[in-house]
Formats: sequence, C-alpha cells, structure tokens
Amino acid sequence: MKVLKFGGTSVGSSKNINNVISILENFAKTDRIVCVVSAVGGITDKLLLAGKQAQNKDNQYTDTFTLIKDIHFNIINELNLGDSSSIIPFVDEKLNALKSLLDGIFLINELSPKTSDKLVSFGELLSSYIIAETMKNRGISAESKNSQELIVTNSNFTKAEVKYNETNTNIQDYFSSTEQQITILPGFISKSKLGEQTTLGRGGSDFTAAIVAAALKVEQLEIWTDVSGMFTTNPKLVKQAYPIEKISYQEAMELSHFGAKVLYPPTVQPVLDLNIPIHIKNTLEPEALGTVISNDEAPVNGSVVKGISNISNIALLTLEGSGMVGIPGFSKRLFETLSQEKINVILITQASSEHSICLGIDEKDAELAKSAIDATFENEIQLHKINPLIVEKGLSIIALVGDNMKNHQGISGKMFSTLGRNNINIRAIAQGASEKNISTVIAEKDVKKALNTLHEQFFESKTKQLNVFITGVGNVGEKLVEQIKQQRKYLKENLKINLRVTGLSNSRQMIFNEDGIDLSNWKEQLQNGEPASLDGFFEKTKSLNLRNSIFVDVTANKEVAQLYEKYLRQSIGVVACNKIACSSDYENYKLLKRLSLKYNAPYLFETNVGAGLPIIDTLNNLIASGDKVTSIYAVLSGSLNFVFNNFNDTTKFYDIVKQAAAEGYTEPDPRIDLSGVDVARKILILARESGVEMNLEDIENTSFLSEAGLKSDSVDDFYQTLIADEDHYQALYASAKAKDCQLKYVAQFNNGKASVSLQEIPSDHPFYNLKGSDNIVMFYTNRYANQPMIIKGAGAGADVTASGLFADIIRIGNN
Repeated sequence: MKVLKFGGTSVGSSKNINNVISILENFAKTDRIVCVVSAVGGITDKLLLAGKQAQNKDNQYTDTFTLIKDIHFNIINELNLGDSSSIIPFVDEKLNALKSLLDGIFLINELSPKTSDKLVSFGELLSSYIIAETMKNRGISAESKNSQELIVTNSNFTKAEVKYNETNTNIQDYFSSTEQQITILPGFISKSKLGEQTTLGRGGSDFTAAIVAAALKVEQLEIWTDVSGMFTTNPKLVKQAYPIEKISYQEAMELSHFGAKVLYPPTVQPVLDLNIPIHIKNTLEPEALGTVISNDEAPVNGSVVKGISNISNIALLTLEGSGMVGIPGFSKRLFETLSQEKINVILITQASSEHSICLGIDEKDAELAKSAIDATFENEIQLHKINPLIVEKGLSIIALVGDNMKNHQGISGKMFSTLGRNNINIRAIAQGASEKNISTVIAEKDVKKALNTLHEQFFESKTKQLNVFITGVGNVGEKLVEQIKQQRKYLKENLKINLRVTGLSNSRQMIFNEDGIDLSNWKEQLQNGEPASLDGFFEKTKSLNLRNSIFVDVTANKEVAQLYEKYLRQSIGVVACNKIACSSDYENYKLLKRLSLKYNAPYLFETNVGAGLPIIDTLNNLIASGDKVTSIYAVLSGSLNFVFNNFNDTTKFYDIVKQAAAEGYTEPDPRIDLSGVDVARKILILARESGVEMNLEDIENTSFLSEAGLKSDSVDDFYQTLIADEDHYQALYASAKAKDCQLKYVAQFNNGKASVSLQEIPSDHPFYNLKGSDNIVMFYTNRYANQPMIIKGAGAGADVTASGLFADIIRIGNN
C-alpha cells in the first residue's frame, strides 16, 4: 500500500487535479493507494479571512464566501462534473453549511478556536470529495473517507494532539476492510474524543499523511507538492539552488524549522521511529527525482552542508544588565513570561559572562513581549540592575544545516568570513553542541545576498559571481562592455568567474537587471532606460544588494569620483579609470584606501596611470615585497606622446591635436592633457602608491602651452589659440630638431619631489625612440638601483584602457 499526500497547489486548479488523478491512476495499477489532499490552494486563507470579516461585522464576508463558492464550482465545471448526480447536492450542502456558520459568526460577533476549526475544515472536505467524485465519474475505483472518522485528538483546538492508540486502531480497521483501490482522505482535519471538530495545525495535511503511513507501516510516505523536493536553499531567491537527493530526518526537520516550506517538523514524528522514508515529489514534474528523507547515510557529494534556510520577520530581544551576573533565575523568569503570553522562542544565545541573553521571536509578537518582560522585571529595572528590554526588528535568521558539519573544521569560519566579505553584519549567533545547525541573525534586507553568497560558497563549483555596474559607456565604456560580452564564456570555463553586467548608465539613461543585462542589444535597452542620475545609480546598486558588486567608473567626472566613498561603505568594490579621486586631497585618497580595507571592498585604479599597462600593480608588488622606490622617470601621457611623435615642421599643431582627440587619445577637453595636469595627476598617484604624502599642488608643472592657450575659457577658444600660436609650437620643435632631440613630456619623482615638463630627449636616452601613443616608466629602487625596472607599451586608446579596467575586474574575481 502507498500513502501519498498532495498539497494545495497540487489541487489548486482543474489542470493540476487532472495531474494528480493521472499520478494516482498510474500507481493504482500495482498498489492500493491512500491519497491525502489539502484544500484547494488559497482556500484555507480565504476561509479564515471570511471568518475574521464576519467576526468584525464586515459585510464583505459574503463576498469572500461567494469567491470560495465560485472557485469550487469553476473547478467542478472544468472537470465536467456538472452531470454528476451526487456532487452538486453535496457541494451545495457543504457551502450552505459554511454560509450558515459565517452568518452565525457575524451575528454573535465571535470566532472562537473551536469555531475556527469547524470553519477551516470545509476546505479539505470539499477538495477531497470533488477529487474522489471526479475519479469515480471516470470509472476509477476510488472513494472518499472523512479523516474525522479516523483521527482522534484532544480538544486543543487549532493544534490538536493526536490520540495514537485510538487513531491507529481506526485506520488499521478501516483499511483492512475496504476494497477500494484508491481512498481519498481530507488532510488537516480530525475530531476530538468528544466528537468536536479539530485540526492538526500548521502542516496538518502532511501530518495526516504521516499518521496514516505510520499506522499502516507502509514502505514509504510520498509528499507531492509544487517543487521537486527540498532544495539546497530557497530557489525563489537563489536561482542556482537545486534539489537535495537524500537527506536525514534530523536535517529535514532543521531545514523545515528554519523556513523550508516543503515539509513541517511535526510531519516527521509519526514515521521517524518506524524509519519510514519520506519522498518529496513534484506534481507538475512527476519524473523529477525529488528528495528522499530517511535515516540512511546520505552521500556528502563534496559539501558537508546539506542546506541553507532562513526565517524572515524576526525580532531580537536582548535582556542585559550587570545585575544578572551570577544571579540564578533570570532565564527562568524570562522564559516563563514568554510562555504565559504564548510567544514562541525561535533562537536563544547567551554570553558566558551572563551579562546578557538574546532571544529571537516572531516580529508580530515583539511589542507584547516587551511589555510583558518589562513588567516582569519592573523592580530590577527601577533599581538599575538590568536595562529595559531592547527590541530590534527587521531581522532574519539564516541557518546552515548538515549532520556531518560536526566532523569538519572551519564550517563556521567559512560561513562568517563569507558573510563578512559581503558586508553582511551578524547580529547574533547560535550553535548547539550537536553542530547540526549554525544559525545567525542578520538584517532582513541582506537575506537574498546572504543566501546567494553562502550557496555559492558551499554548493557551487567554486564559480564566483561578479555583478558589475558601469557608468560611462562612451568610447572606452563601450569597448569594455564588448570585451566582457566576448570573454564571459572563457572566464566562466577557465577562471570560474561568472561575470554579469547588472547596471549600465550614460549621462541620459540607465538600466538595471539583477539577472544580468543581455549584452547583445544593450544599446537599444539603454535608449529606452530610465532617466539617469548619479545618486539614482548608486541607490539602485545599493538596493539590489547583490553579492560581489563592483562599480566601474569610465568617466572623467568629479561628481562620480566623489561617490566612491558611498560605494565602498556599502562593500561595493570600485574600479576606476577616472584619476580625480586618487589625485584629490591626500586625506581623501587615504580615506578611500582605509574604507576599502574596512569594508573589504576592492578599490583598483590601474588605468589611472598607464591605461592597460601593469604599472600600479607592479609598483604595489615592489612595495609589498619590501623594496623602496627612490626615483621614477616616465612618459605617462599617451596623448602627448602621440602629439609630439606626429608633430613636425610640415604639420600644424592644431591638426595633430585634433587628430589625437578624434582617435580617442585625449580627454574630451584636450586642455587636461596638454596643460600637463593629467600627467601631474599620474606621477602624483605613483608617488602616493610609493608611500609618499603629496598633493597635486606640490608637483612642479612647467607648461609648454602658449599664454593664450593657458588662459582659454573653453575648448573651442583653446583650439583657436592653437591656430593663432602655431609659431610658438614650431619654435619648440625647431629647438629640439637642432639638437637632434625628440620632444617628450616627462614626469619625474626624485628625493620626495615631483615635476612634469616638456623635455628635449637626446638620441641615447630610453625615451628617444618611444613611438605612437606608447608610455614608458622607469622605476629606480633599492633593488633596481643601477638598471631600472622598465614598463613600456601602449598607454592610451579605448581598447587598451578598457582592457585595463577589465583586468582590474578579473583581479577582483580571482581574489
């Protein structure tokens, strides 16, 4: 004999009921079947709503009743049962009785637990009868049996306790005498020894099935629901979650207690002692394997953690005070107070100092708990021996569950460090000596991030998901997006990095997709995006609260740079080609560095100096290894190098600058490059990364621009000065040519001082043959005292700058 239970979703529509009948008919070919069914999906809530409305003298209870009636008759019509001789009278009779009960509640203005049990019983009585009649109407050997005639309880209404001796006898006697191939039982409902209608409480239909399975000592209990088993975590919040193939009773109960809605802990008890496995199956995917719950040793499959679960809407109560230390009885009085108010305690933690004790309870009970506890300890509070109860709301409990966690070191450490890396603050921790459950209390807003982060750590094949938010998708930004699109598959397969662009913005529009923007048509999406704002982009990035988030600044905007602090404080990494932040006031530069360490948010800016060249990374490695920089000599402007490599006595300086701008070598405002400010910022950054405290005004900048060019008020005016002052620039070229020298804009740092200037470089110098837009940096250090370490290569251009940003993103992923 098989015992199967189908939940509310499984019988929530005519289509799903047909699936249930198909499953039962298939099993009935080889076994006798006991099928326990819940009320049609959502009906129990509607019955309770109607009762509450009637109790409150709200005439809308009649509308709710009509909705309940319509739902059932729609299903009857869709199942083609309108011609059945018995179903309509039965359903009418039950619905009339329901209406009379609601009218009575309305009249007397009272809804007692006893009446509530009678009220909600209509859901299961109707669904079980409709399903049985449908099967009989199709010629299937089936019959309905009222569970109230089998399951005997006490009179503890809404959560009755089962009288197993009488119940087991009733079940065994009935099924030994019936000849039906399929018996349909309504779940959840029962009767007391006095004949009063009772219910079995939360998860009551599962409980009914477990009671029957235990009484009949079947080989396996099957729970059919709308998901394919118990998942590693909530699949609605973590898309990578997958069904657990095998799990122990204890693990299942722990996961169920902490929010896994597939199964409720009381269900397990009747079958636990008899070691009857429970098989969780999916009504909508009957072929899926599902989850088997038993005492058999389950395979570890690489992770000792079996599941991650959570409970939302938690309030944390903290009772503390020096008067608690060493004084027995405080805990007893605390728990007695909560017990008297029928407040369930979900989590307990107490420090060994006995100075405080923390409790997790349902948030809806928080105010009642505070008033009751403060009243209990009123005397101690007045004497300042303890403080008034502290209540914190908006919290959730996250729990790691696994029987084998106790045999493996480092599970707790891995859990806490993983949460910490993503700026998820832990408010309380609870772990029993059995080590089957490690529970932490965190902010409700962090639940999705926490579940995804922990699932990635404990269940996924070490693939790290990066969520990238890019602002600035002009020349360089567009190249970066295209490079990411091209390399996503490679990164996932070879570096185990799942890189997703989750936010994009230009100066006009911005778009977001927490599952990753489709990069095949991102430009079209951006055109239809919402209006962009810098603060709006930050707030959306913050509110999505995705793990391993990285903000990428591909602008030269001062206002964007000023937001880095906000991103870092939210543990959102920053990757920037924008030099303004790193060359701002020294205290701001150091603040960003400190925030990066404090909030474990990487702050990388390799492209600030040499586009895609590994200049800063190399410098950092030198410093970290104990070397000390003594001097730096460099050509750091790809744009200026391009200009002076192409300018001669047969060209116009204006034309060359225009060409450099058109090919993306200069900033949108070329004065930033030609004034030397850009180069000054770069040598400043290198000096700071070498460990020297310095500001931009400390750098000597000898400009080669004409006086008119320096004083120009706009970009257009500046270009006009280049035309007017051509002789000035030709004179610079002629002077260098006469000495067989090349013009190079050189940055240097020596003995704690830095300068930038246009210099005439002789033919025997390493800078002389620097071509195109190439950069070169020479580091003289204690270890490279005579022969410098030289880094040379393309130092400007959209592609190489984008690749430098990409490299920083990958560096974060690898770390």
